[in-house]
Amino acid sequence: MEKPRLSFWQIWNMSFGFLGIQFGFALQNANVSRIFETLGAEIDNIPILWIAAPVSGLIIQPIIGHMSDNTWTRLGRRRPYFLAGAIMASLALIIMPNSPTLWMAAGMLWIMDASINVSMEPFRAFVGDMLPPDQRTTGFATQSFFIGTGAVVASALPYVLTNWLGIPNTAAEGIIPPSVKYSFYIGGIIFMIAIVWTVLKTKEYPPDELAQFDNDEGASLAQPEQGVAKVSTFLNVGLVLLALGIGLTLALAYVNAEKEVYILAIGLIVFGLIEVIVGWMSKSGISNGLTSIITDLNNMPVTMKQLAVVQFFSWFALFAMWIYSTAAITSHVYGTQDATSQLYNDGADWVGVLFSVYNGAAALLAFGLIWLAGKTSRKITHTISLIIGGVSFISISFIKSPELLVIPFLGVGLVWASILAMPYAILAGAIPGRKMGVYMGIFNFFIVIPQICAASLLGFLVKRVFEGEAIYALIIGGVSFMVAAVMVLLVKDEN
Repeated sequence: MEKPRLSFWQIWNMSFGFLGIQFGFALQNANVSRIFETLGAEIDNIPILWIAAPVSGLIIQPIIGHMSDNTWTRLGRRRPYFLAGAIMASLALIIMPNSPTLWMAAGMLWIMDASINVSMEPFRAFVGDMLPPDQRTTGFATQSFFIGTGAVVASALPYVLTNWLGIPNTAAEGIIPPSVKYSFYIGGIIFMIAIVWTVLKTKEYPPDELAQFDNDEGASLAQPEQGVAKVSTFLNVGLVLLALGIGLTLALAYVNAEKEVYILAIGLIVFGLIEVIVGWMSKSGISNGLTSIITDLNNMPVTMKQLAVVQFFSWFALFAMWIYSTAAITSHVYGTQDATSQLYNDGADWVGVLFSVYNGAAALLAFGLIWLAGKTSRKITHTISLIIGGVSFISISFIKSPELLVIPFLGVGLVWASILAMPYAILAGAIPGRKMGVYMGIFNFFIVIPQICAASLLGFLVKRVFEGEAIYALIIGGVSFMVAAVMVLLVKDEN
């Protein structure tokens, strides 16, 4: 039995909540570095403050994915998590710009990002649950449209409030400007409204019906699950990671490296310990959510492993942009690093406009990618998009006019739309339907890990190698996109 094809408006309603999710993310991405600098953060310390966002995603998403796979309530399977995350995220968006200290702002970023992840992760699995295979590219592209649309308004909101409504974009030293505060308040309201719309307008298939769909589709589309990982696999992987983590820690201590670089070493140690613990639990016959998630991680389908490499280099580049766009453009184009100056804040507002440009381009180009994928393939479409994204990033270093920056950010919009749609469309056909949530959550490891790497390494490179010139972080991001484009060609995909 095949899943019924959904109408355009049904797909529209089930994806509408992403408008609110991305409104929150866009406000975060475009303004958090600005908030940190306003509260006294040094430019080379900003990456370590940002680390809360990817770490929360790393922890939250597979857990929420696993839980939503095994949930059924009066609201359904995925929708309870949409709603719970929206409530928490909306409150965090209101509190964040009122942070009196830098460390409170960093803590609120952690809470806000974790809450957004609670809403976001089930949305990816939602497409796999609700749509037949031939509509999944459309489903993820529709999410890309709402992501772009929401982010257009959110990214430009501080600029609009200042230049159209006269709300000040400056404040006393250590105080968040009113234009940023009001933007976050509006974002909290829109986030809640969008999620509630999807919750009320979409019905989910009951578990028995969904299981029948998954059995029928899985026989023809999904790759067969690999054999269950042996206990020795967990132990061996864990011990190797522990050894690498300890060795890297000692090496970093020997060269007196910056604190942010230690995050990679600590991450290896922590994950090594988890693998060892899961190995011991499995040997003892203990089964729980943790053992289930780690077992699924070790048994990923081949296509998922290949896509993981693509995601790593893609999201490393994106995180470089989100962390360093404000610093790079205010310094390279506007010629200032003084966060209290009018010139800096004008530049920061323009960065918000540029973020709006790339998100607007993503919204407009999302459905064009469906057409291109139909004429070529999802792999070719994604490769072309990544190359254009890489060229766009690198070209920023040659531009001195704020207005001309619009051109490369149009290219960023294309690659952003593709990143949000093509890898997920490929993945959805390669994983078992009954584990759609947990595998979508695990897939986000390979979004989060590069972000942690970016937050750990880029601060070190900008400070030690590039002498505080943040524009070089964007050049590195461009090269990373190029590597991702090559790796896409190695991915196994039926389309």
